[in-house]
Amino acid sequence: MGLRNLVYRLYERRLEAELSKDSIPRHVGVVIDGNRRWARAMGMSDVSTGHRKGADKISELLHWCRETGVEVVTVWMLSNDNLNRPSEELEPLLRIIEDVTQELVDEGWRIIPVGALDLLPDSTANVLKNAKEASSNRPGLIVNVAVGYGGRREIADAVRSLLQEHASKGASIEDLVEVLDVEHIAKHLYTRGQPDPDLLIRTSGEQRLSGFMLWQSAHSEFYFHEAYWPDFRRVDFLRALRDYAARHRRYGS
Repeated sequence: MGLRNLVYRLYERRLEAELSKDSIPRHVGVVIDGNRRWARAMGMSDVSTGHRKGADKISELLHWCRETGVEVVTVWMLSNDNLNRPSEELEPLLRIIEDVTQELVDEGWRIIPVGALDLLPDSTANVLKNAKEASSNRPGLIVNVAVGYGGRREIADAVRSLLQEHASKGASIEDLVEVLDVEHIAKHLYTRGQPDPDLLIRTSGEQRLSGFMLWQSAHSEFYFHEAYWPDFRRVDFLRALRDYAARHRRYGS
């Protein structure tokens, strides 16, 4: 085991040496997939053990991102579709999300909730809101915690917010139609004011985004890794950055 760890450390250093500061993505989105399957593969009947293990990995990810110069990280913890899971699975998962959110605040990260908080139980929504308020003035890495998140719901919420804003100014639908463009909608997204994600990572071997950041990912690069999220290592993260740096981004062409 000691020799194996040494080999990995040497490999990590080589990967780091290959990375240029100019090639580091500003914003990385991560779909932390595979917690339940990890627990089952480990012979555990309680899948919440996998969720807890995956939650512990988030802090490691944030340190990796800060060390390499990433400015924004969006971590998808729970989709709005996941809210339909059986209560015996959903309730422990929500408690874990509440716990890890508070842990991230205690560690000094700046937390921004991303999702439809009105769909969440009051206790979870309040933890997320309090985390944002408590950490709002912190410098450095921005951590978007995506809970109750869905890409289609985000776009619908953005359009709804845009309509409400214009209605409050006494403008008609016809007035809005005359001036509406993509930037108007972008200003009402959950991630408004942030750069769009340059790199989206999904673990567990699934090669789809499942609606993650539908609007913002128009020009993102995707990286799919076969490891379940609890097994995702720093060397895997560095490989994702190396892969991103090697690509020629065409921005839609």
